[in-house]
Amino acid sequence: MSQYQTRKKALILLEDGTVFHGKSIGIEGQAFGELCFNTGMTGYQEIFTDPSYYGQLMVTTNAHIGNYGVQNAESESDAIQIAGLICKNFNTGFSRVAADSSLFDFFEAQNLVAISDVDTRALVSYIRDNGSMNAVISTETEDLDALKKQLADVPSMIGLALAPKVTTAEPYFVGDPNAAIKIAALDLGIKKNILHNLASRDSYIKVFPLQTNFETMQAWNPDGYFLSNGPGDPEPLHSAQEVATKIIAKGLPLFGICLGHQIIALSQGISTYKMLNGHRGINHPVLNIETGKGEITSQNHGFAINREETDAHNDVVITHKHLNDDTVAGIRIEGKPCFSVQYHPEASPGPNDSSYLFDQFISQINNHIKQAS
Repeated sequence: MSQYQTRKKALILLEDGTVFHGKSIGIEGQAFGELCFNTGMTGYQEIFTDPSYYGQLMVTTNAHIGNYGVQNAESESDAIQIAGLICKNFNTGFSRVAADSSLFDFFEAQNLVAISDVDTRALVSYIRDNGSMNAVISTETEDLDALKKQLADVPSMIGLALAPKVTTAEPYFVGDPNAAIKIAALDLGIKKNILHNLASRDSYIKVFPLQTNFETMQAWNPDGYFLSNGPGDPEPLHSAQEVATKIIAKGLPLFGICLGHQIIALSQGISTYKMLNGHRGINHPVLNIETGKGEITSQNHGFAINREETDAHNDVVITHKHLNDDTVAGIRIEGKPCFSVQYHPEASPGPNDSSYLFDQFISQINNHIKQAS
């Protein structure tokens, strides 16, 4: 492809003034966002289309990106969600027979700025030491002063409500209307594969916009409730916290994943904080404290719930912990059919260690139905 062969110079400017250099893949422009990295060796399409990454500049640590193309059915949403891509080697061709298109064509169709030939090992090492921060990638200018002025206007992720940017505008349904179970899902940036996992367990799901109140969700008469993953700081999402508070107070079945997990914690008075770099990858080790079993998990979050406050809470029990840094990876509410995890059981990049969590949710719903009858 001629655009790729005559690539322009490109740069990355971090908010602390550090500069890294690379080359354009052939889609020109500039993009701003928080710089983060994912350590997965595969699954780039799922990463790029995951609403939890909305507005972030993605650094992929795997050396080759694009080598197996894009398959339409594997997107986690209807659009690319990252603000831009930074990689080492970008492949314009692909070798996967089942692919529908190249990654370049996928990016070009949505005008996604990406740069390659970057020393991603050095870049990741730098932000691991100095923390995630805002940055800009540009193929258009090397004027650092002008880029610094623009970058200064990019808001910090702390206090930034991004879920309203990715939530559905209108309610919609997933699954068989004649399924045995009805689940009301609050869309904070939900991944398609979560809905597929619920629907495959004989559930009919109605997905509600973020600002929906509990009474509207309850009017559909669901058997259980779900709070989804999503981007940004959970603290400003007060309406979602109120929904969680009311569901828990009424003793109704509730399951939360990632941002939904943080919303449940906030609803119980447990604070959240921004991590230095977060957890983003497909091989994060988690211990299920209640069973003693380990799980290899897929994770994507830059915020976490306060461990000390969770330990001290009378009604919240820590069920899972991240084995790399001892952060809280799962909780349940004592005496209530409510639990949540900080990782993604629907993402199975080989291991299916965490898929039992969907079965656990369905079991809690069925038990609640029996008790209410």
